Amino acid sequence: MELRDGVEVHHVPAGPAEPLPKDELLPYMDEFGRYLERGWRTRAPDLVHSHYWMSGLAALRATRAHGLPLLHTYHALGTVKRRHQRLADTSPPERIPGEIEIGLGCDRVVATCRDEAAELTRMGIPPHKIGIVPCGVDPDRFTPRGPAAPRGPYPHRLLQLGRLVPRKGAAVAVAALARLPGTELVIVGGPPADRLDDDPEVRRLRGIARDAGVTDRVRFTGAVPSEDVPPLLRSADVVVCPADYEPFGIVPLEAMACGVPVVASAVGGQLDTVADPGTGRLVPPRDPEALARAVAGLLADPAAREACGAAGRRRVLSRYGWGRVAAATEAAYCEVLDAEPAATGAG
Repeated sequence: MELRDGVEVHHVPAGPAEPLPKDELLPYMDEFGRYLERGWRTRAPDLVHSHYWMSGLAALRATRAHGLPLLHTYHALGTVKRRHQRLADTSPPERIPGEIEIGLGCDRVVATCRDEAAELTRMGIPPHKIGIVPCGVDPDRFTPRGPAAPRGPYPHRLLQLGRLVPRKGAAVAVAALARLPGTELVIVGGPPADRLDDDPEVRRLRGIARDAGVTDRVRFTGAVPSEDVPPLLRSADVVVCPADYEPFGIVPLEAMACGVPVVASAVGGQLDTVADPGTGRLVPPRDPEALARAVAGLLADPAAREACGAAGRRRVLSRYGWGRVAAATEAAYCEVLDAEPAATGAG
């Protein structure tokens, strides 16, 4: 299927033709790799860029068969997930060995942040094979200009956006709210609004809110259409991103592009994206008191909020627009291709 000129999507006939949980896909990666290997016999690419660890295994098999250069982006690492989730980690036991095999076998690892690059080095991936190209955001879609979602009756609004899973730290934001009078917390994400009552994480967070005495100041929107996200971000005084860990984290960039200050946990990619004190504040993870203190300082200082918002917008434009990310990705491709030995013809 051709999405646009020069962009084709090929559906791979590997595994059953039905949805499967991601942790159950590994047995079909050999079939995926064989499909790639067969297809490239007649139409080989100049290079391959695989994403996520299972696809990396399939790509590694096929590129080895054809002597093609391979770049890989993990997006998340099993070592980090295991460290933080421990027994709750549902990844296959083959994940970490597989990720190491990919890192050692590919020509270049394209990490998304410095924290990931350091983790890869600890895994034994040679530093000279690792480059950094961050994720990006569309600053024409996420912009300070445009409508803002309606506000509630409270003087201040915090907003948290993302998947509703414990590691995203919404419980920390709810607990911090008890220290922030006159402030509402809008939590965007999770199941559709009509299924919120059945969601175990929503029920857990509502219990925390009840115990903290802030039930009336916490609102869950459920999943929202993508076009509703920029107006919701623009409606906030501060966007909070208090994850336990975050491989990269796109929400800080979306908020900054909208000119909204960010208070985020000092983990993963947020250490790169959020400039403290320029565009927001970084706080220790799992620390409601520190989160509340940082948020309170911004809520009490409209001029600081405005300055952080403007600086965040400038930071996105200078570092994280898709044009810059695409150019950096292309540069990585060229470096790998330039390092390939030149083909020689028979004399």
